[in-house]
Amino acid sequence: MAGPLEEEVIRKRLLVEGDGGSDDRRIMSLVKTFIRWCGATQLSQEEREATYQKMLFTLAQCEFSFKKTEAVMEMNKREMDRYEQLYRDIETSIRDTQQRIASYRDELKRSKVIQRHRQEYDALAKVIQQHPERQQTERRMGRSEARLARLMETRALLEGQLGQRRRQFHLLFHSLHQLQACLSSPGPEGDVAMDTS
Repeated sequence: MAGPLEEEVIRKRLLVEGDGGSDDRRIMSLVKTFIRWCGATQLSQEEREATYQKMLFTLAQCEFSFKKTEAVMEMNKREMDRYEQLYRDIETSIRDTQQRIASYRDELKRSKVIQRHRQEYDALAKVIQQHPERQQTERRMGRSEARLARLMETRALLEGQLGQRRRQFHLLFHSLHQLQACLSSPGPEGDVAMDTS
């Protein structure tokens, strides 16, 4: 990129030369004509007036070319400013777009996590649906506990009866042994022995 000094030189040269450099020739021609006009004393008044008008016309052409070049330069400056603003706007738009992409990426990650949680929830819900409800399970447990309590009572009752039957059976065996012992002993002494026991 050209420095400020180079830009100033180029701008002045464009102002002087115009589009094709013909202004430089016009100015040189104007200067020569002006010098001849000033130094020419043998010209008639009409020739002097025609030369003067020719110099004014050439000067007007140079001024027009200068103003045209100045207008083109001003337009180019405005265009350059507009392009710089457009460049800044595009950079801002790119940054904003990158930020939006980053936020959309984060939102996508969150959405994926939420979707995964929903899928896990649905899987758990299916598993839960396969099992009975809590109240139903509690009622079944209550009935099972009541049945267990009745069975425990029945067991205790049966164990008590079994213990009593064992004692009775033991007593019966004991009595049977004594009776057998009495029967196997001869005579009245066995009767006496039985009475004492």
